[in-house]
Amino acid sequence: MKGHTTDFVPNRSFFHLSLIDSAEKPIMVRLEELKAVFFVKDFGGNPDHRDRRDFDSSKHIMGRIIRVLFRDGEELVGTTQGYQQGRPVFFMVPADPDSNIERFMVVASAAKEITFI
Repeated sequence: MKGHTTDFVPNRSFFHLSLIDSAEKPIMVRLEELKAVFFVKDFGGNPDHRDRRDFDSSKHIMGRIIRVLFRDGEELVGTTQGYQQGRPVFFMVPADPDSNIERFMVVASAAKEITFI
C-alpha cells in the first residue's frame, strides 16, 4: 500500500494511511500485519533499480551494519542505531544511498533472522 500518514508513532500498534490517488477516508493499518513500513523518496520509484547491499568504503557509516532476513525470503541490509533484541520494531537506513527508500521501520516479528555484520 502506498500513501501518507499523519498519526504514525512507532510504539503504537496501528496508524492510519491515506492511500495515494484515493478520496476514501484513511484506512487503519495494524503493525502486526506488516513486515516493515518504508519511508520513500518517491512513490513511483525506479522498478529497474536493484539496491546494493554493500557500503561505500570512502564514506563514514552511521550506526551498526545489520542484515534482516524476513520470513517471506526478502533480505534487507543497512544500518541501525536502534536495534535491541526483544523490541517490537526498529529503524534502518538502506546500504544503497541511491535507493528510493530513505529509511524503514522493521517489525521484528516478521523477521526470520536479524544479524549484525
